[in-house]
Amino acid sequence: MTRLTGKVAIITGAASGIGKAGARLFVAEGAKVVMTDIQDGASVAAELGDSAIFRKHDVTDEAGWAAVVREALSHFGRLDVLINSAAIRDVKPMMETTVAEMERSFRINTLGPMLGMKAAFKALKASGKGSIINVSSGNGLRIQAGAVAYSTSKWAIRGLSGCAASEWARAGIRVNTVIPGMCRTPMHASTNTPEIIAQYEPMIPLGRLSEPEEVAQAFAFLASDDASYFVGSEVVVDGGVLL
Repeated sequence: MTRLTGKVAIITGAASGIGKAGARLFVAEGAKVVMTDIQDGASVAAELGDSAIFRKHDVTDEAGWAAVVREALSHFGRLDVLINSAAIRDVKPMMETTVAEMERSFRINTLGPMLGMKAAFKALKASGKGSIINVSSGNGLRIQAGAVAYSTSKWAIRGLSGCAASEWARAGIRVNTVIPGMCRTPMHASTNTPEIIAQYEPMIPLGRLSEPEEVAQAFAFLASDDASYFVGSEVVVDGGVLL
């Protein structure tokens, strides 16, 4: 399948988990990818050959965002897709969450995507078929006690996506949100212990956690021309647990 032939994407959080799976799938589908992460993902980009480059990037750095967009344009000649996958998951009850922890979650999980969207706007508009995909969470659709910073930042990104979708559709930029359920990623490894998974999986209609590659399929669809009328949509990839 080559649904994304000719498209160029920036994917954040691409050194691991869902972002890495997205980068691999996009290259397989014919796209060129600028992979970014605060962690080192150069080896992943090297595996993907000339279709991918990696740049170390802190999503809260506005100047860094401008540099990443310039890199996409100078290296691949255009920009069609932005996927905001980078995130942190700080799981603490409200009374134990500090101001600094709350601010850090919002800076990375919500402000970072907004900075990326603003930096990429002109290039995405010039492509004529721009697509922005923001990643929320099942915690951003249903309240989870004991995860105030993570949950509220992921609720907020749904609002961010909706605002941008309504403002930018006439500029030819479609903004949508992917909402993964419980997924086997490094970010969730500390809390997805075998004991917790054993308790959680029976509640999922499909009976198992998702794999990053399954969530990445939603990215590929929303970035493709097959999703040309998807604007402000929220695609839930959770095996049915949030029904």
